[in-house]
Amino acid sequence: MAFWLIICVLLAGAAALLVVPAMRHGKQSAATRDALNKAFYQDRLSELEQDEQQGVVAERPELVKELQQNLLNDIPAEQMVQAKPINRWALVPGVVLLLAVTVGFYLKTGGLAQVLDWRLVQAQMPELRERVANERAKPLSMEEIARLGLGLRTALQQDDRNINDWMMLGRVGMALNNATTATQAFAHAYQLDPNSLEVRLGYAEVLTRSNDPEDNKQATQLLRRMIAENHSDPRVLSLLAFNAFEQGDFKQAIGAWQVMLQLLPANDPRAEVIKRSIAQAKAQAGGETVKLNVTVALSPQAAKAMPPQGTLVISVTDGVSPVPVAVKQLPLSRFPLSFSLDDSNAMMPERLLSAQHQVQVRVRLSQDGLATPQPGDWFGESSLQTFSGKEQVSVQINKQVPEK
Repeated sequence: MAFWLIICVLLAGAAALLVVPAMRHGKQSAATRDALNKAFYQDRLSELEQDEQQGVVAERPELVKELQQNLLNDIPAEQMVQAKPINRWALVPGVVLLLAVTVGFYLKTGGLAQVLDWRLVQAQMPELRERVANERAKPLSMEEIARLGLGLRTALQQDDRNINDWMMLGRVGMALNNATTATQAFAHAYQLDPNSLEVRLGYAEVLTRSNDPEDNKQATQLLRRMIAENHSDPRVLSLLAFNAFEQGDFKQAIGAWQVMLQLLPANDPRAEVIKRSIAQAKAQAGGETVKLNVTVALSPQAAKAMPPQGTLVISVTDGVSPVPVAVKQLPLSRFPLSFSLDDSNAMMPERLLSAQHQVQVRVRLSQDGLATPQPGDWFGESSLQTFSGKEQVSVQINKQVPEK
């Protein structure tokens, strides 16, 4: 309303600049030559009267007579025809032309269609937001997604600290393949709340999908910090694997996917997809998976105490950190027992078995299958030895966890 009011005021002012001068010219009569001569004659008579009173002029009648003669000589023989005032209706076409040109230029260059479309988007925003939040609602078309992006940018002009709107705008940018919008939106959300898991996941995904190598490196750093905080989140592992695969780090990609396989429930349909990804990464790497071959034997005392049912828990460390590099569980069977471990048994994708230069293997007989050693459990440890992927490690179970 304020915009149209200003437009009307400006048009009225422009029309007034055209009409008012013409109307004033028609109403005012120009001073005629006779009127000017008469005024000059009266002024001159007054001056002669003053001069006579002061004694400056002695022959006043003769001067007055001469002044009258000059006045008669200046009167033209024919009276000038007085100009007629301009007809008011003659100004109407000019005003109409002014309005037509102004409105035409506005319709051509003023973006009226875009403004009307923007107002329509504003009216549709509640419905679009509701459909995005409702998984059962009809998915948005590409045109509706673009409209949602326009509405979000408008909303963020009024509240630029709305993290949810920034994240939604980032997803809109990803859906529209607009990398600039997506990256800038998630970067803004990350600045507002760098500790939010959802924000970091979205920002890492955008950086991972970017064509800029620097963005990919930044995504790697962000994902590794997230893995250090929680190495059992499938979403983080999936992004880390994809990021590593795209950058040619196939070992890390394989390790992340293999950890995901351990975390997925049985018969999860995603397992087949992950297995195909692992096979593809191995093919791209062009080499065989590094394996650690282990042989386990029982001491006579441990053989006598072996429970009829239980679990064999195997853990591999690097000899420096007590946190295992790889873990494997097997049901109890006949001994001596031989098996192997590889990167699929890794605990964390950033600490793969194939990346270790030395290993120490610990094997424990667990009656209840718990990861924490229980009093009375029999176990054995190998010595710390170098590892290059070809060594054979032998472990004898000959010790017992002391009773408390």
